Amino acid sequence: MGQISSQSVRMTSPVCVIVVGAGSRGEIYSHFASIHPGRLKVVGVADPRKFARTKLQQQHKIADENVFEDWHSIVEREKFADAVLICTPDRLHKEPAVAFAKKGYHILLEKPMATTAEDCTAIVEACTQSGVMLSVGHVLRYDPVIHKIKELLDAGVIGDVIHIQHFEPVGFYHFAHSFVRGNWRNEKESSFALLAKSCHDIDLIHHWAGARRCVKVSSFGSVSHFGKQNKPTGAADRCLDCSIEKNCAYSACKIYLDRVKQGHTGWPVSVICPSSLPDIESVTEALRTGPYGRCVYECDNDVCSNQVVNLEFEGGLTAALSMVAFTEDICKRKTTIYGSKGELSYDGHGIRVFDFLTQRSTKHTAHSNAPGHFGMSGHGGADYHLIDAFVSAVASNNPSLIRSGPEETLLSHLLVFEAERSRLEGSVVYCADISQS
Repeated sequence: MGQISSQSVRMTSPVCVIVVGAGSRGEIYSHFASIHPGRLKVVGVADPRKFARTKLQQQHKIADENVFEDWHSIVEREKFADAVLICTPDRLHKEPAVAFAKKGYHILLEKPMATTAEDCTAIVEACTQSGVMLSVGHVLRYDPVIHKIKELLDAGVIGDVIHIQHFEPVGFYHFAHSFVRGNWRNEKESSFALLAKSCHDIDLIHHWAGARRCVKVSSFGSVSHFGKQNKPTGAADRCLDCSIEKNCAYSACKIYLDRVKQGHTGWPVSVICPSSLPDIESVTEALRTGPYGRCVYECDNDVCSNQVVNLEFEGGLTAALSMVAFTEDICKRKTTIYGSKGELSYDGHGIRVFDFLTQRSTKHTAHSNAPGHFGMSGHGGADYHLIDAFVSAVASNNPSLIRSGPEETLLSHLLVFEAERSRLEGSVVYCADISQS
């Protein structure tokens, strides 16, 4: 199936949405309304942070009566939109998702669905019982080139799939930003790294495996390097006060201040100033007083910096995921899929298929029609295609346009929880309780 275009669904009025959580993800998804005002209209926002909700209100000219500090106030009102975009912190997904589903709103829910298997299941049950659509923010499913991989596998170009080797390079400064200093550094405050970062990747592996059920999973991983024991002699607790920060690859001055001085105010700089737009003064203040200015060796991080997951599916198909923090590439996944008739490899740009019979290689690619300025998040056009598909699905009442719907996404999330259980218990987990719907 090709990418859904803005012309694929005819409608007489735009889909109306409420944004719950006006941070980076909420702002990115709602930007679709600025590009296609005839297809999407943002009519409400809820966020406890005044700056974030006011910024979104001004961007979309939201009426004052539809601006809220707390999403509970929206649920108490009569339904006044078609759908809701839930982009709250990971641990605050389940309650609003269930409440809005029961109120009859279609839901785009940022990944991960929730931080426990029970909460993920409860969300799916609420959406199913209420008859509302659920799209989970697995943006990689909507990347045109990655989607092409699934089309090629389904077409049988490499025969029966035997093994999937998938690598996720998180990126050295991305990991320091998000998983050492940032919102996803501590499991009690957010979730474990495999769920927060790599549920995308387990979802892709599960998707590529097709109808075959996963029967066994094992995982190993740890927190490497980012700890007090590796703090250099003479290093200060904050980078602004540190006499040796120039010799540190993870210096907050390099990651944030240097970027602002060069005129770069997008990610990751854009997320460290919660109450103002980023400039030299606000970023300096954020590094002086906020979490992003801390020495990476003096943080409360406890999530894995490197982890492997091994999976066995019915029929003998095996798969291996490696997630590593310490890489030059930032989230540029690489995949090789080995089949009975050939080999498919993806290098983060294009696809190469080698045919065993002819011993010839064929290159494949796919093009995105997403506006260039929509790639604010590092996912490129995939964010655009995800919200495009969701809007089209709601407008036409056609959930088949959603590639990351409730049942399959729940199954892949359950695999993530089983993989983490394996890591913690040091044992192979048999997935007898995870059944295909």
